[in-house]
Amino acid sequence: MRIDKYLWCLRYFKTRNIASTACKKGHVKVNNLVVKPSREVYPTDKVTVRKNQVNYSFTILDIPENRLGAKLVDIYRVDTTPKSEFEAQELLKYSKDYYRKKGTGRPTKKDRRDIDDIYRDNEL
Repeated sequence: MRIDKYLWCLRYFKTRNIASTACKKGHVKVNNLVVKPSREVYPTDKVTVRKNQVNYSFTILDIPENRLGAKLVDIYRVDTTPKSEFEAQELLKYSKDYYRKKGTGRPTKKDRRDIDDIYRDNEL
């Protein structure tokens, strides 16, 4: 099965076109090699997908016939994504909460205290 179709079948991407685009941009690696969307995948291949600034990694167990329900995905792959990837995503979420758009003025006293609390929590 093609890698773009496989990623679509396992619900990593909503459409096959998005999966193909991710492959073309170099966000998909099979056995640590950047691949084209037409690359065939086989069981025991190790796949890494960069999506939303998180590197998901998994090992292929089997090839599905067609797109799967979300509950059946684990039959066809073993997730090996480290926990540190998801922790980095949490930090990004917090940094976006306190991002101020240009032209909104100076931070209020409450904004300043919140920012100080975040820095204080990260130091501990």
